[in-house]
Amino acid sequence: MAANYTICVGTVGAGVWFSPDGGDHWRRSRIALPFHAEPGEIQIRALAVSPHDPHCLLAGSEVGLYRSEDNGANWELVPSPTDGQQIWSIGWHPRDKETILVGTKAPAVYRTSDGGRSWTQLSIPMARECFAGAPKVTNLLYDSRDPNTIFVGVEIDGVFRSRDGGETWTHLPPLGDKMLNQDIHGVALCTETGKLYATTPDGIWTSTDQGESWSLHGFPKFAERDTISYCRGVALKPGDPNTIFVGNGDFIPGKRGAIQCTRDGGKTWSRCALPVEPNSVVYWFATNPANPNTIAANSLHGYVYTSIDGGETWEKNRREFGEIRALAWVPN
Repeated sequence: MAANYTICVGTVGAGVWFSPDGGDHWRRSRIALPFHAEPGEIQIRALAVSPHDPHCLLAGSEVGLYRSEDNGANWELVPSPTDGQQIWSIGWHPRDKETILVGTKAPAVYRTSDGGRSWTQLSIPMARECFAGAPKVTNLLYDSRDPNTIFVGVEIDGVFRSRDGGETWTHLPPLGDKMLNQDIHGVALCTETGKLYATTPDGIWTSTDQGESWSLHGFPKFAERDTISYCRGVALKPGDPNTIFVGNGDFIPGKRGAIQCTRDGGKTWSRCALPVEPNSVVYWFATNPANPNTIAANSLHGYVYTSIDGGETWEKNRREFGEIRALAWVPN
């Protein structure tokens, strides 16, 4: 029996693909490209599900922000100042559907308070350059308990925090003493415990004091020649503060990957048993409070995995894609 949820995959070069039956059948979404971008192969690096409407999503591209109100089948361009920049992250205010943040490369964060009719660039003192070129805003995270608290993760410039809704910002202390410790890939907040999590190339960091201090957990290397066990996305199982997933691999993009999981809040970790080893780093996850047991994950080079039992067992989707940078699922 077909699954009653829709998976959306954001690709670099082929826009958004969606499956209305949990991965059995796939179609390419209709995306209204601006005239100057046609014929273009659109790049999607961010997908965000509205906390206010389960069938509404936002997608970030290199020509701007898109909105879908039909589970990702059709997308319309939302006018914004981001045309010509890569959108890497999207944050939706948990209590106000009109307030949205988008983060870009080159590093900037824009906010709309009227659903996209007008925008303001926030004054965040991010670095303009890093050893890898222009930094990118990889994560935008509201604290749903207090939406005036916002976290911004930057690759490569660490974590920033605002306590006044984005008016002023604090550059939090470095996670560690290495430059790569400021290379923020994923950020997640557990509202039940207040713990803040961040992934960098060398592992997952945990903070119990809103990012003022951090502790690192690294994972086993895939081969002796590897310098680190590379980490990318992080996801919390909705409603379960003890279950955390981390996307892992031998490097970026890498040739091997894994999903690391803890069931005890990070005290112990183990690799999930996957039917086929990922062909690159496991890049991102998709969860949804509509069903905490349904979890999707993707490798950077196009594999999609799904679990319907909270990550205990996984299936690899038969459909493979090119480069996947964003993932989401929504109920039908």
